[in-house]
Amino acid sequence: PSAGLFFTLDGGMRFLADLHVHSPFSLATSGDMTFDTLAAWAKIKGLALVGTGDFTHPEWSRRIRRELEPAGNGFFRLKKAKPPAGGLPDGFRPAPGDVHFILSAELSFIYSQGGRVRKIHLIVLAPGLAAVERLNRRLGRIGNIRSNGRPILGLDAASFCRIVADVDPGCLVIPAHVWTPWFSLFGSRSGFDSVEECFGDMTPFIAALETGLSADPRMIRRVSALDRFTAVSNSDAHSPAKLGREANAFETEFSYAGLAEAIRGGDPRRFLYTVELFPEEGKYYADGHRKCGVVLRPEESPKRMNPCPVCGKILTPGVGRRVGELADRPERPKAAASLVPALHLVPLEEIIAEAAGFRPGGRPGRALYFSLIREFGNEHRILTEVPPAEIGRAAPGRLAAGIERVRRSRVTVSPGYDGTYGRIRIFDRSL
Repeated sequence: PSAGLFFTLDGGMRFLADLHVHSPFSLATSGDMTFDTLAAWAKIKGLALVGTGDFTHPEWSRRIRRELEPAGNGFFRLKKAKPPAGGLPDGFRPAPGDVHFILSAELSFIYSQGGRVRKIHLIVLAPGLAAVERLNRRLGRIGNIRSNGRPILGLDAASFCRIVADVDPGCLVIPAHVWTPWFSLFGSRSGFDSVEECFGDMTPFIAALETGLSADPRMIRRVSALDRFTAVSNSDAHSPAKLGREANAFETEFSYAGLAEAIRGGDPRRFLYTVELFPEEGKYYADGHRKCGVVLRPEESPKRMNPCPVCGKILTPGVGRRVGELADRPERPKAAASLVPALHLVPLEEIIAEAAGFRPGGRPGRALYFSLIREFGNEHRILTEVPPAEIGRAAPGRLAAGIERVRRSRVTVSPGYDGTYGRIRIFDRSL
């Protein structure tokens, strides 16, 4: 099995999956998002399954056919391994079977409904290339799917779901980063107040909601009407090193059918947990105005959105505020027995940077990072399983203590707002 795929006693498999990524054909995306490099970074991160991203784009779709081959389980794998791009050191070339890919795409929909302009992003997972071909033909007659890896269509969300269900009912449609203000199902600037308001009679076709980087499953569970939807988390990576910053851990048959059943069912015996950033680290957690440096945590914000005290313009409302507007449960609802747990982590390179005093993304920190990957196998294992004493032997200093603090959620965060990421502090003296 691959480095991120483990057999279990009952014949299932345990694996980590990141289902929402992008190709080089999406705007503001790294040219290193090639399949070879995605596979290499997925193995480094501990992922066994990664979305192809952007299957609606004609050129990326051709590359899927040229560079990947069916694995016989509804997933795909590299036809042959080539040296990955992105400045990876020697020794990180994946074998073709190390990482599998699932056909995925994200689409943007801008349309009018209920007297308002709506802007929604939806993820689609497909069980095979035939479904992708049929869907792309249908969408190509509706709008321009060539200009961007995440195409913009003037189609309402319910009509899109009808098309997908007609093309192949085995496809999954998942609303993306559902709370973010600008382009999402519940977005304060362009979204809806309920799933039914958006999808109408196609609501039963929606099985899951993606939390987004500024939210976690606990925030979705504050709205009781969302209990029937599984919460999933993905990286939405635009560069290879961001893979796996949010992900999903499953213990089920390693196949498209097994994955789809685990997502639709939301059974914590098969959908083990989601990997989450701390929500405050996301770019839209708090109310704020980036140009003026004004930021208000949800508990500091007034009930009504006030103008920016510096420039007088309306602050960009944060995810925390939006959740509070729709919530009918308290801040920390009791977890139901069927709730899939969430595991909050900090990317290893961020912990290294703070523990060792390195500049984030600099050469010394990156060298230590790859040294640890060689020693212990992958990042997820280091963050969740390797005993602190072993980490301390491999990397003297504060790194082991930093990882232990993250495992215990002993961190402080300056919240993100208005498109600015929050800042994690692990070694705060007050903790």
